[in-house]
Amino acid sequence: MIRQTLALALLGLFALPLWAADCSTTIEANDAMQYNQKSIEVPKTCKQFTVTLKHTGKLPKASMGHNWVLGSAADEPGIIADGMKAAAAENYVKPDDTRVIAHTKLIGGGESDSVTIAVAKLKAGENYAYFCTFPGHAALMKGTLALAK
Repeated sequence: MIRQTLALALLGLFALPLWAADCSTTIEANDAMQYNQKSIEVPKTCKQFTVTLKHTGKLPKASMGHNWVLGSAADEPGIIADGMKAAAAENYVKPDDTRVIAHTKLIGGGESDSVTIAVAKLKAGENYAYFCTFPGHAALMKGTLALAK
């Protein structure tokens, strides 16, 4: 009985990495202006969280470019409006916009880009939104991000 208990305890220790928090996610965007995820939950045990945006379509970024921009839900309209003025050369993100928590570069079909967020910047209970700031895309390409409880 003691050997079985000890064996189970040791087996449990080796399994711990399997239960570790996943501190990254991949979001796919396509030529139909859609993200494949509408929400992301960030484990509070992560020190950093990485989002990889993968464009699964075929169209170039000049005509169907996508990015992934994170800000507070309240700041979303202003970030989008200022992003459209910034143009493609700036990834449709206003340079040095303090409302933007994180963003990827603008990518076209077959491309991907990643961004890492310091989880300490996120607050529990805060409403965060992510969206594509390519002109006209945010109406369809958006979701929510939350710090897990």
